[in-house]
Amino acid sequence: MVRSVSEVVFVDGVRTPFGKAGSALAETRADDLVVKVFREVLRRNPHLPPERLDDVSVAATTQVGDQGMTIGRTASLLAGIPHTVPGYSIDRMCAGAMTAVTTLSSSIMAGAYDLALAGGVESMSRHPMGDGMDPNPRFLSERLVDTDALIMGATAENLHDRFPQLTKERADAFAYASQQKTAHAYEQGWIQQDLVPIATRSQELGWGLLSTDESMRPETTLEGLATLKTPFRPHGRVTAGNASGLNDGATAALLASESAADELGLSKKMRMVGFAFAGVEPEVMGIGPVPSTQKALDRAGLSIDDIDLFEVNEAFAVQVLAFLDHYGIADDDPRVNPMGGAIAVGHPLASSGIRLMNYLARDFERTPSARYGITTMCIGLGMGGTVIWENLHHDGSKA
Repeated sequence: MVRSVSEVVFVDGVRTPFGKAGSALAETRADDLVVKVFREVLRRNPHLPPERLDDVSVAATTQVGDQGMTIGRTASLLAGIPHTVPGYSIDRMCAGAMTAVTTLSSSIMAGAYDLALAGGVESMSRHPMGDGMDPNPRFLSERLVDTDALIMGATAENLHDRFPQLTKERADAFAYASQQKTAHAYEQGWIQQDLVPIATRSQELGWGLLSTDESMRPETTLEGLATLKTPFRPHGRVTAGNASGLNDGATAALLASESAADELGLSKKMRMVGFAFAGVEPEVMGIGPVPSTQKALDRAGLSIDDIDLFEVNEAFAVQVLAFLDHYGIADDDPRVNPMGGAIAVGHPLASSGIRLMNYLARDFERTPSARYGITTMCIGLGMGGTVIWENLHHDGSKA
């Protein structure tokens, strides 16, 4: 049988509200968070026969406990997906969910799959960053990486060092804007469209309901941001205010070949154009989106000028600013993170790649003049990942 290359479409995506580590979702199992988003994807897409799914991939950075045991398979079974559908887990640190999407999409492009379910989860309450980690001593003894490479906040301070024009004042201003844009998006009801409320349990407080992102600080002021401590070095520039927090949450996305989506009458929110991952010096991992974006653009035959919308993960404000400066984009360009980002809503590591895709799909709906958009993020240990998407709502005009 001769297989032809298939187009991949993003059918739908959902997520839990992101909780603060140690707070609302602290006593909720990570696999139960995945079950919740999987069930919601199936509920929202009743034309999808679950048995038609070809594979399930779920990402987690810390794959132990309730985030271990091949969570893509276990969460699939727990969600009621037929046992005939296989599943697996995947890890590329912060880009786990992004890699789950690109890996499954590669199989769809090759004609091996028609339909797939991707997810990402991180309970930083139950599994703090680095929990159970045992770095090979050669990393440091042979100076393969700088000691800063294992401390994400230190890598962000190194970016400030490398690019002196990326001042704390610029980082604080970007962080303030993220909070304001997120508050506006909530006021407009844009973010809530893809949130799955989660019942919370606390031995001390009893049952509750989390229906909004717990980390938002709409009351943030520039004056307040200026007073925050810099925990990673004396007189540093990275603070809790201009960086994402420690969070719990899960995401899920339904992917399909365009022909399968048409056959089943599924929605088609955006089409994958291409993707790329790239490596950089681990001690300045935040610059990773620059080479991964350039590689993706080159492969697609596009330039940065062709991109109408940008969803850039806000692990640290300085990381986004480094990307914007490289490509000559203004700090306050309205095409960048129109609904705010991780500084406001949080960054549960492996889940965030699909959160970016959810946002871009909604950006496309509201901006029919936009044809191309990207989702991009920096990745621990010195990497970047970028996916280019085409707006299937594009009206033919120029953004």
